[in-house]
Amino acid sequence: MAMIKVLKFEGPEGVLAWKYPHSELGTWSQLVVNETQEALLFKNGQALDLFGPGRHTLSTQNIPLLQSVINLPFGGDSPFQAEVWYVNKVHLLDVKWGTPTPLQLQDPKYQVLVTVRSYGQFGVQIADSRKFLLKLMGTLPVFDKDSLVQYFRGLLLMNISEWISSYLINEKVSILEISSRLSEISNHIRERVAPVFEQYGIAVQNFYIESINMPEDNPVTVRLREALAKKAEMDIMGYNYQQERTFDTLEAAAKNEGGGNAGVMGAGIGLGMGVSVGGAFGSQMFGLTQQMNASAYDKKCTRCNAMNRQDAQFCMSCGQSLQVPPNVPDKAAETTCAECGNTFPAGAKFCPHCGDPNRPCLHCGADNPQGAKHCHQCGRPIGGALTCGKCGHEVSPGQKFCLECGNKLTE
Repeated sequence: MAMIKVLKFEGPEGVLAWKYPHSELGTWSQLVVNETQEALLFKNGQALDLFGPGRHTLSTQNIPLLQSVINLPFGGDSPFQAEVWYVNKVHLLDVKWGTPTPLQLQDPKYQVLVTVRSYGQFGVQIADSRKFLLKLMGTLPVFDKDSLVQYFRGLLLMNISEWISSYLINEKVSILEISSRLSEISNHIRERVAPVFEQYGIAVQNFYIESINMPEDNPVTVRLREALAKKAEMDIMGYNYQQERTFDTLEAAAKNEGGGNAGVMGAGIGLGMGVSVGGAFGSQMFGLTQQMNASAYDKKCTRCNAMNRQDAQFCMSCGQSLQVPPNVPDKAAETTCAECGNTFPAGAKFCPHCGDPNRPCLHCGADNPQGAKHCHQCGRPIGGALTCGKCGHEVSPGQKFCLECGNKLTE
């Protein structure tokens, strides 16, 4: 059998390890190793000498480990059997990876379970040729990029969900904000996957996540995006969720004018829902209607400062009368005697000049002649007529409240 004189790499491009197909070698065979390559000799399954780039002569003087296992005679070209493996040490940067099924993750911000898909690529380089061949090759004649992906796919997919989840939880990053953190997550995963590859003599040069996305047809994803879009709309419009619900309630009540509850609700809003309900709900409803039609509510209550319609007689918030009492003339300090025409103090019971009794008007304090039914100065009834002390409107004996302003009358 002819002995191999020159050994060189004849394998396909892009492989990480390739076995030379012939094993009959001679002691003076030439081993050619290209740049970015290393060659390793095996004898009886045992890894022997490692050769770097260049041209090497396979003699017992150059391969001491081989000399220890082969008893060669002096001189001649004695044949022996050995395996030669070429290891490619270039940087392989386009190793693709991806999740075949969606990953279940819990969003740390919204506390919902979402499904995501992720994919990307990473780069590797054979750092330790001996360790790589001993742990991964076995009986394979070629080890390429596809073999690498097949070997390590399970390792990646088993741990990548945990690695992504741990980063999101520790950093409190929402799944909707993850696109801005792809670089940080990539470094986070690379730090954890590198030691695993190192056990097999492989150095991880980089690890990239191109995308972490949620399926468009997932119900949770659809509802979460709709909720965030609605929140953004409300922020722009300047109202919150509670106010929006109130808008919907008012709109529904307005459309159901003929219903039995429509009148009750309208009366409740107009009166502030009374004393028992109006304290909280009436104020909120009034504030809401004020925002909806601010131009129509410009009458301010003097008690609670709430704004009311121009034609309102009572405050919608607290029930205070909004009517302005008529101008009641101030009682003069002196009055004129209706009998002699001289002035005297308004509080005197008789005129000091003529002795005529003082008959003062209850409204203006002017003295009136005996038997007069109306004041000669202001025209108001005299002789026992009762009036409201707040607005001056005439009231009947026994009446408890003024019909004009609602003021409670005292005895």
